[in-house]
Amino acid sequence: MMLEERLGEIEALVSPVLREHGLTLVDLEWRRAGRRWILRFYIDRAAGSGQERVSIGDCQRFSDAVGDLLDVSDLIPGSYDLEVSSPGLDRELRKERELRWAVGKAVRCWVREAQDGRTEFAGRLQVVTEATLTLEESGGRVRELPRVGVTKVRLELPFPRRG
Repeated sequence: MMLEERLGEIEALVSPVLREHGLTLVDLEWRRAGRRWILRFYIDRAAGSGQERVSIGDCQRFSDAVGDLLDVSDLIPGSYDLEVSSPGLDRELRKERELRWAVGKAVRCWVREAQDGRTEFAGRLQVVTEATLTLEESGGRVRELPRVGVTKVRLELPFPRRG
């Protein structure tokens, strides 16, 4: 079975647990770290859950519930380490799922070719399409960045940067 198919099956299996806990899946990784395999979930609070950020307790409860579920499902042969984490304050957004999750959040984008003499842009991510990322910059200006030219996208830190 291909990796993407396996991750899709794992996501389908844990989706009810996410909903039950008022969480959403930001990303799911399966990778080798030395001799061990790691299955890593990045979770966040679901929109409208009434809480702003996922807590350590949320991660622990989700880990306990999902660990048991994965063990009985037998989707993953052999041993592995299960990790559950929040997306992080300044997480780099690499996958389509992460970009869709970040709509409405403050982001910083870097582009290959300068626009208006700049290669770095910050604002609230408004729209994600196959062709563009649309940001609302401070002052209300809307800027469309061609996806093909975007080199990196990060969540913006929730406090002012120094220097």
